[in-house]
Amino acid sequence: MAIPDDAKDKATTTYNAAADYYDTNSFWERFGRATVERLQLPLGSRVLDVCCGSGASALPAAEMVGPQGFVLGIDLAANLLELARTKAAERGLMNTQFRVGDLLDMRLSDTQFDAVICVFGIFFIPDMPAAVRALWHTVRPGGKLAVTTWGPRFLEPATTAFWNAVREVRPDLYKGFNPWDRISDPESVRTLLREGGIARADVVAEANTHPILSAGAWWSAVLGSGFRGTVDQLDAAALKHVYEANRSYIEGSGISSVETNVIYAIAQK
Repeated sequence: MAIPDDAKDKATTTYNAAADYYDTNSFWERFGRATVERLQLPLGSRVLDVCCGSGASALPAAEMVGPQGFVLGIDLAANLLELARTKAAERGLMNTQFRVGDLLDMRLSDTQFDAVICVFGIFFIPDMPAAVRALWHTVRPGGKLAVTTWGPRFLEPATTAFWNAVREVRPDLYKGFNPWDRISDPESVRTLLREGGIARADVVAEANTHPILSAGAWWSAVLGSGFRGTVDQLDAAALKHVYEANRSYIEGSGISSVETNVIYAIAQK
C-alpha cells in the first residue's frame, strides 16, 4: 500500500522546495542526533532511516556504527537526498546509501535491520498505524525502532504570526499543511504505536527552544520547513504581505527563540 498521491505529492513537493533552506535550520541535526544517541547503536549495526531528509539522523548513525556498519536512508525528496549524499562524502562516511522511496512501499531486499529510525516523518502518512507496522516489520528480533515527532506548539509563538498573516491573504491555505499536529503529545504517540502493533515503548516528551536572532533567521526557518508548502502557493503580492507581517512581528515582539518541543519514542522488538 503506497501513500495516497495527494499526501505523497504534497510532502515531496514541499521538501524538495525546502531543500535550499533546509540545512540553515540546526534543529534537524540537533534532534536527529539526539534520536540516534538514545538508540546507543553498537558498532557494526545495520540501520534503516526512513524519511531521512538531508541525513540529520542517518549521518550520526553512520558515525556511531562505524565502517563495518551500514545505514540506508530513504526519503521522498530527491533534493534532500542529494544534500545527504554530499555531507556523507564530505565526512568520509562510506557506509551510507541514500535513495528515493515510499515508507509504505520501501521495496527492500533485506528487511531485517538492527535499528530503524523515523524522525519527523511518521505524521505525513495518512494511515499512521500502517506506517508503524511497515517500520516495525523491518526491525529484526531484538532490534529497536525510534520514532521522533514534534511536540505541541511547533515554532510558537512565531507560528501563530505566520498563520495569521496567511489567513489575511489566503484563508483557504490557513493551516492547510500542518500534519505534525496529529500526534503532538506522549499519549497520542503511545496510542499510535499500540495501533501499529507495538505494545511497549519508552516515550519521552522534551521541552526545547530554537534561537531566532533576526527576522531573516525566522524566515529561513519557515522556508526550510514544512511551512514551505504553504509559502510556495502564494502569489507575489500575498508572499510580500506574509513576509512583511512576519518580519514586523519578529522585530516588534522582542522574541529571541521559538519552541521546538519533541517527543521521542523507542521500542525494542
